[in-house]
Amino acid sequence: MYHLPSKNLLGKGCLNELGTEVQNFQFQKALIVTDKVLSDNGIVQKVIDQLLKVKVDYVIYDEVKPNPTTKQVHKGVDILKENDCDFILSIGGGSPQDCASAMSIIATNGGDVREYEGAHKSNVLGFPTIAVNTTAGTSAEITINYVITDEDRSVKMVCVDKNSLAILSVNDPELMIDKPASLTAATGMDTLTHAIEAIVTPGATVVTDATALQAVKLVFDHLPEAVENGTNIEAREQMVNASFLAGMAFSNAGLGYVHAMAHQLGGVYDLPHGVCNAMLLPIVERENAKRVPEKFRKIAKMLHMNIDGRSDTECAEFVIESIRQLSKKVMIPEKLSELGVTEVDLEILAKYSLEDACAPGNPFMPTKQETIDMFKEIL
Repeated sequence: MYHLPSKNLLGKGCLNELGTEVQNFQFQKALIVTDKVLSDNGIVQKVIDQLLKVKVDYVIYDEVKPNPTTKQVHKGVDILKENDCDFILSIGGGSPQDCASAMSIIATNGGDVREYEGAHKSNVLGFPTIAVNTTAGTSAEITINYVITDEDRSVKMVCVDKNSLAILSVNDPELMIDKPASLTAATGMDTLTHAIEAIVTPGATVVTDATALQAVKLVFDHLPEAVENGTNIEAREQMVNASFLAGMAFSNAGLGYVHAMAHQLGGVYDLPHGVCNAMLLPIVERENAKRVPEKFRKIAKMLHMNIDGRSDTECAEFVIESIRQLSKKVMIPEKLSELGVTEVDLEILAKYSLEDACAPGNPFMPTKQETIDMFKEIL
């Protein structure tokens, strides 16, 4: 089975089609799930304007924070019910999208969001959700994955649920023009991580490889320009395409140990997910390449390496060094200590990494000590 929203608006100006689509669904009142930044900078208003054109009412819930929590999810569900909204309209990057997905599941299935950690725990299709994306990175608007922080345990819970899939996604690069360089870099490297993990995982297929490999190429070709010149709409649009393609891949093939480790850094230290992925990606893939070097051959070819006469190991080394150089070019931090991570937490970070829902998607399962050692390399 291949999961993807049944309809997806993609490209410059596609936001202008939102009102008509909402009207076609015959929705009457939206609960807008977003964050304060997007409320204040005018992005939310641009979306609201599309609702007003077709006389659709709305309520705003803009309290979602980076790395959304269980409390934020349940508060959103309460607001949804109190206001008799008939659909959720998420606006933002990964955090509002993930919060909305979790709310969608709780609104129809009930219970506590903690009960849905893991794969396909719900029984009923989620509450109708339309996802308007504002960053080229997480792909949360088109995937069956959502991540919620359990603040009591300081753990990012990975939930994989086909019932949480949005009914419509909107990816308009014009909503991303004003994003800062640091956010553009982090979300772009998140896209690259999604694509590479989707290729390396044992769950990869010919179909998922096709979209993931193209995503890799688009990131390398366009991310540096999007970071350096955020107003370059062509670079922005190509990064939207990369994120969309990578999301199609990993939502159906799975992820791996980069995400398993990155989730713990987000849960314990509340760090940007894309930055954590970027820092861990070459470390984990170096270890993966020892087990499945042939997986990296096709990536190397996509990155314009002449692979004729080259061994799989040489191809893997080329890919990993290319990742390092791209991270450096877009100014990803080199050491976790720069972000406040300390050695005292490595034991708990490793323990939770091994328990993470993404871990089984890796080509091999590291030991606890191997996980600690990988964290230490970039500490």
